[in-house]
Amino acid sequence: MDTTTQPGDSAPENTPSGKGIHYKWVALSNTTIATFMSTVNGSIILISLPAIFNGINIDPLTSFQYLLWILMGYGIVTATLLLSFGRLSDMYGRVRLYNIGFAIFTAGSILLFLTPDTGDAGAIELIVFRLFQAVGAAFIFSNSAAILTDAFPPDERGKALGLNQVAALSGQFVGLIIGGILAVFHWRYVFLISVPFGVIGTIWAFLKLKEPSYQKRARKIDIWGNLSFSGGLTLFLVGITYALVPYGSASMGWGNPWVIAALLCGILFLAAFPFIETRVDDPMFRMDLFKIHNFAFGNAARFLSALARGGVMIMLIILLQGVWLPLHGYSFESTPFWAGIYMLPLTIGFVVMGPLSGIMSDKHGTRWISTFGMVLVGISFLVLAILPYNFDYLPFALALLIMGMGNGMFSSPNAAAIMNSVPAEERGVASGTMSTLMNSGFVLSMGMFFSIVVVGLTSAFPPTFSAALSAANATQLIPAMSTIPPTGAMFAAFLGYNPVQMILTGLSPALLATVAPATLLTLTGVVWFPTMLAQAFMPSLSLSFYIGAGLSFIAALLCAIREERHVEKIDGTGRDGGNSANPQELSGERVK
Repeated sequence: MDTTTQPGDSAPENTPSGKGIHYKWVALSNTTIATFMSTVNGSIILISLPAIFNGINIDPLTSFQYLLWILMGYGIVTATLLLSFGRLSDMYGRVRLYNIGFAIFTAGSILLFLTPDTGDAGAIELIVFRLFQAVGAAFIFSNSAAILTDAFPPDERGKALGLNQVAALSGQFVGLIIGGILAVFHWRYVFLISVPFGVIGTIWAFLKLKEPSYQKRARKIDIWGNLSFSGGLTLFLVGITYALVPYGSASMGWGNPWVIAALLCGILFLAAFPFIETRVDDPMFRMDLFKIHNFAFGNAARFLSALARGGVMIMLIILLQGVWLPLHGYSFESTPFWAGIYMLPLTIGFVVMGPLSGIMSDKHGTRWISTFGMVLVGISFLVLAILPYNFDYLPFALALLIMGMGNGMFSSPNAAAIMNSVPAEERGVASGTMSTLMNSGFVLSMGMFFSIVVVGLTSAFPPTFSAALSAANATQLIPAMSTIPPTGAMFAAFLGYNPVQMILTGLSPALLATVAPATLLTLTGVVWFPTMLAQAFMPSLSLSFYIGAGLSFIAALLCAIREERHVEKIDGTGRDGGNSANPQELSGERVK
């Protein structure tokens, strides 16, 4: 059945029949709210963790494993489920599974707000409820772009996807600010904020969103493909997560046999996935989609972009909370909130350029806009890499603004190029692929940046710490305070704690009596520990930023070498008038 819109028609392509031109704005507003709240919940934790850990009585110096799972578990679940959910949505209905996801996400938010226990039990409950919430977010992420592509005609998709991408990535930045504000009042409010939006959005979606009229083929569930992809990605990402946990006397867990086994098994399962998909009757993912240049290069650039920026927010938060803000007179307890405020230029740049780049790409194409955006991101990384730890705020803010603008120029045109390149019946899995690569890139990026920083801290922190204690006339404290693990010190700063104060309270009064009161005041102040941490932290941080710049420039190259294309309406057949083998033409569109 030909469902395309002919010139002069008012209804957008693939809009469910009878819904009229206004349906596309209903789809855009609902999916934008859902995507925004999903990404807000992915980042709101970063700033509010100090209040959450205080609220459930967890010691940050001894709870590294809980910290990692609360931070990374959400991304692991969404990354592993997105592609499978995208295929299921193509089979059983994108709107139907999107609505179910919205309801699951809302239920997860309510459970997080009601977390009953404290201590280890409370931490485990938070992790489980976050994973449950992430299942709903995976349904939302895997279908939002597909629903918008169904609802909007090709010459408006850049604008629609641009606004949706702005909601997705700005939610990551806005979550930092919202988390800082709500955590001041009560940690439970961090999770309550999603509930009213979730309830209203779920009801609205069930009432207003309708399935499009694209042709669905009878398909079987690809059990082996799902097992190899989801199982392999889960094992690999869990291995990356536990590699960051100290093992034995080592500061990291890369030598842990379970970590090695998880990584190897994950790689083997993922390597088997393309072979399985080319041999089953109804694959969960059509490998021939990667023959489409815009799809292949666009997704590769998207993955590298996520790999470059996924760990940046955490690194910047550690830099601000652990070093820069205390050196500028802010108490450790207040740094989580102010870190979100000082990162506002990143949000502003993205919010401004995201919609504009989508509109421009509809008129002028996606290739050079997305290329220039990634070049700007790479330049901003280079600026951040050369800044000293006690930098002036103006160049830092300009670097963040440029990074936000670059990401805004890249995200929506790149998403439009990907979604315009696939046939209508494959848009669910294409949307899932985009989100899978982005979320996988984020989790891998955190693991990569954490590994670089922890390795650097492990070698630089002990001698730097001892030298700083000697310079402060507190050499008698070196044996007792050398037990501070570098990762514990870094994450205590990340959570808004002064680890020196916490360690000193555990020392014997007799030992503390040998230290001059003025020296103790210096050690527990807002200058000594940040200065000492910066000397050990900054070399690794700069290396991370240089790596981010390199990945961004490679992503820009991928954008530049893909073909500049626009969508042109043709009849419902391929160029050969029948069964075209070109997947770009299967939807009744020719992509030039």
